Amino acid sequence: MPKKIILFSGSSAVGKTAVLRTLLPYMKQKGARPMICKIDCLESEDEAVYRRLGIPAVTGLSRDICPDHFLVSNLPELWNYADHMKCDLLFIESAGLCHRCSPATELSAAGCVLDCTASCKSPGRLGPMVTHADFIIPTKIDMVSQAELEIIRWNLREINPGARIFPVDGLAGYGVEFLGDWLDSLPDCLSYENDRLRHTMPAGVCSYCVGETRVGTAFQQGVVGKIALEEAAG
Repeated sequence: MPKKIILFSGSSAVGKTAVLRTLLPYMKQKGARPMICKIDCLESEDEAVYRRLGIPAVTGLSRDICPDHFLVSNLPELWNYADHMKCDLLFIESAGLCHRCSPATELSAAGCVLDCTASCKSPGRLGPMVTHADFIIPTKIDMVSQAELEIIRWNLREINPGARIFPVDGLAGYGVEFLGDWLDSLPDCLSYENDRLRHTMPAGVCSYCVGETRVGTAFQQGVVGKIALEEAAG
């Protein structure tokens, strides 16, 4: 079994792959044997990027299924695959499409990557992805001022005071060594058999989740949410 499972979640195009592209070789230099699983929906070319770095990599495409539900459903197989590959670190990069979903588990090291060039209020919009994270990585720090970075730090501490914050320039690699050393210092996990999600996934499924294409109340079944338009109208 891998000694550590490290989850990288975050919105699309925030720089998750850029950080991992520098972090994984750094962990390898420290004597670790990392591998990575990239979760996406329809296609991904990231596996080839990691393999060129000499990092064992596998891609999971969820297609018609929520990628975060898909990830959790495949965790036991990933544990066994990492064991088969004789890798002691299993990194997982999520698709990052749904902020409400949070595939972090109690026995994993959960990280959230966010883009510093987005609104300073953006951390509060990421839900469990931020509030249940062990570490948070603000990226693209070369594109914001020190004052803006401090505002982002302050917002993050308000939302999740217990999380470690590691600003990283993914292109230059600045900051990766601090993150890597901290991950290396985390205690090893001997078994994942009793692992649990830190936060529930969205409740149930609706008719559109299982293939319905017709629009209209008559075709809506399962768990369906409605906007409170009467209240909005006053």
